[in-house]
Amino acid sequence: MMKYKLTKLSNGLPVLIVPMANLASATITVWTRAGSRNETEKNSGISHFLEHMAFKGGKKYPSAKAVSTAIDAIGGEFNAGTSKEWTNYYIRTQKETLETAFDLLSDILLSPQLRNDDIKREKGVIVEEIAMYEDTPMRRVADIFEHVIFSGHGLGRDIAGTKETVRKIKKNDFVSYRKRHYIAENILITVSGGVSEKEIIKLAEKYFGKLANGKRGKDNKFSSDQTEPKFKVQSKKIEQGHFMVGFLGTPMGGKDRYVKAVLNSILGSGMSSRLFTEVREKRGLAYAVRSGVDSVSDTGYLAVYAGTDPKKTKEALKIILDQCYGMANNKFPIADKELAKAKGYLKGHLALSLEDTRAINYFFGLEQLILGKIVTPREVFEGIEKVTKKDVITLAKEFFQKEKLNFAMIAPIKNATPFEKIINN
Repeated sequence: MMKYKLTKLSNGLPVLIVPMANLASATITVWTRAGSRNETEKNSGISHFLEHMAFKGGKKYPSAKAVSTAIDAIGGEFNAGTSKEWTNYYIRTQKETLETAFDLLSDILLSPQLRNDDIKREKGVIVEEIAMYEDTPMRRVADIFEHVIFSGHGLGRDIAGTKETVRKIKKNDFVSYRKRHYIAENILITVSGGVSEKEIIKLAEKYFGKLANGKRGKDNKFSSDQTEPKFKVQSKKIEQGHFMVGFLGTPMGGKDRYVKAVLNSILGSGMSSRLFTEVREKRGLAYAVRSGVDSVSDTGYLAVYAGTDPKKTKEALKIILDQCYGMANNKFPIADKELAKAKGYLKGHLALSLEDTRAINYFFGLEQLILGKIVTPREVFEGIEKVTKKDVITLAKEFFQKEKLNFAMIAPIKNATPFEKIINN
């Protein structure tokens, strides 16, 4: 049984600790509940840009060189990430050097330099990052899919922003953004590994206890009025056709969370899943085919990705939709062994992931940050085990409806009409 401790510092900042006996390492992750959905069209990409700027240093570690030298000196691992709803920064290190990790993270996050010269240089780096994504269809098609399914909402904007918005961001934009979002109420610290609760609380208070508090703004809630399939096709001279087809789903942490996971496991997770078997193994239509669930605080989707020979894209799309609808109408019944295998897949992957302290921080931290609650591994295992075939079919009927369908594709084609007919059939 994995135990945890959730406490608050004197300024109200929550700290979540997961001690792990006999472990020589530890990971500290600092989360901010602010991502691309909290931006405007004008400052689109600022959450991700600010993440980059953290690596440029603070008061005590005043440069990128000083930051990297401090990390290398303790043999640590340092990185960060930005999503639709959060930004995080983590350091994984030996437990004996954990105070250095606290010291460094507090310095770059609470007292960032934000030098104009650094901002100017990093604009070029991010513009190149955006260009890289645009030249990677397997990656880019997911962005286009979200443009479609979340059209007209902040969730539909690219996390990195656009080249135009990034080039216009100035120091004052960072300062005002930080005042709104980098406050005690909006931040969570998670620490897991060979640590003690007393030690972590002391370090957290020392390095983050003076962070000012404030009141976080409300998210712009997403609501959909979709009543028919939506699609977008980008013509590009490439060797493969890359597409995503998916359906509006439900938010993270809902009552259907375990059913949703089992459904996705049966459909397209793993080399024995239905999609891998039907699309790749039986017909050789694609090298890569998989399904996945993406959920945020107020909505979500289940989508399938495939990369195929452009001549085989229509056939692959038909097979994928047939499998989705066939699960919902029981054309392809779920066998007892198939259900048991899906559950075993989920429980096994979770168990393996929890041997990594960074993954543990994600497991415990993400829902606490977004939903304000904690789910333990035991609760997840028990929830998965309770899922029945009837549960999966019922949810499939709710998800796999033509009016909830969304489709995005990048392919070397001139006419998208055949694909429009397939998704509207």
